Amino acid sequence: MPVALGILCGCSTLPSSGPTGSQIRSSAEEAIETGTGPQITLLEVDRAEVVPPALAPVEWTLPTQGPVPTDMIGPGDVLTIAIYEAGIPLFGTTSAGMEIGASFDPAVKMQTLPASRVNDDGEITIPYVGRLNVQGMTVGDVQDLIGRSLRSMSQDPQVLVNRQQVITNSVIVAGEVVQPGRLVLQTNEESMSDVIALSGGYRGDPKDLVLRVKRGENEARIRLSKVMAGAYEDLKAYPGDRLTVLPEPLMYSVMGASGRVQQFGFTRDTMTVMEAIANAGGPNRSTADPQAVFLLRFTGPNGSQPVVYHFNLMKTPTYFLAQQFALRDDDILYFGNAEANQPRELIQTISQLFAPVVTVTTVANSFGN
Repeated sequence: MPVALGILCGCSTLPSSGPTGSQIRSSAEEAIETGTGPQITLLEVDRAEVVPPALAPVEWTLPTQGPVPTDMIGPGDVLTIAIYEAGIPLFGTTSAGMEIGASFDPAVKMQTLPASRVNDDGEITIPYVGRLNVQGMTVGDVQDLIGRSLRSMSQDPQVLVNRQQVITNSVIVAGEVVQPGRLVLQTNEESMSDVIALSGGYRGDPKDLVLRVKRGENEARIRLSKVMAGAYEDLKAYPGDRLTVLPEPLMYSVMGASGRVQQFGFTRDTMTVMEAIANAGGPNRSTADPQAVFLLRFTGPNGSQPVVYHFNLMKTPTYFLAQQFALRDDDILYFGNAEANQPRELIQTISQLFAPVVTVTTVANSFGN
């Protein structure tokens, strides 16, 4: 008798996987009526109008500009400068180094200046001329600038400038790529997907990766699978961009009376609620109520409005609506506890406790006979 009383008194503490469907609905209604706690919106998914639209691709928020020259010069670039002079040379008497077979006036002399790095102020130093600001100029602009500066000191100087090391017309690529580092933009038409490809490609599943792009003080984050699929093909990389591929898988949680209470990754970059239910194994046959399946989500401009969507899987139309309902990152899929779950657990517990007694009694009776 004391054992039985202990069992009955313990029924209120029997394990439960969470609230039932009616408890979820009543708690949401109570919060609205009393004005306490988060104001939860409860929506019955029983018609197409309730199904929210799928998320559109992330809007590109970085400032854009027209195509930039691929030979623009700026701080950090290293230039090689060759000066060709006729008559008495200003920079020395070294004969011009020409290709074999080329025909040039032997009176023309060439002098190659030491490699010059553009300083932080965008300046280079030329003998007899001094400092010249070349930031933002193209290679052709710098050649003309040096030629004009030498014209009063040399007879018809001709200048040839090459970039030995390119810093300005490059981007930095980091993170989950095969070859991270500095990448020189050979044209002004490289898209974001081109840059990833030129870096050897990405490592991992693109649906689980995010491309973060920093341009000056601005930053944008876009799903890599969308980038590689061509959704942002018109968005070009610009000199100075910093691209980082980060692992940020899309996840949703499964809780309540299910066979698997855990976090799941998206099987592809777009999933539906029905796919999520199937992936989680569906409601547990012993403890869950198929009429009480809920999706918990934060909505609104700042993601501050909690919304609970109710799916009654005992109604056929719900299956079709769940196939059209797009899952989102950080959604929570909850399987409500069955109303009859507690009595069932009580019976199972009593059976387990009394099983040894029944076994002993049976054995004793067999020996008595």
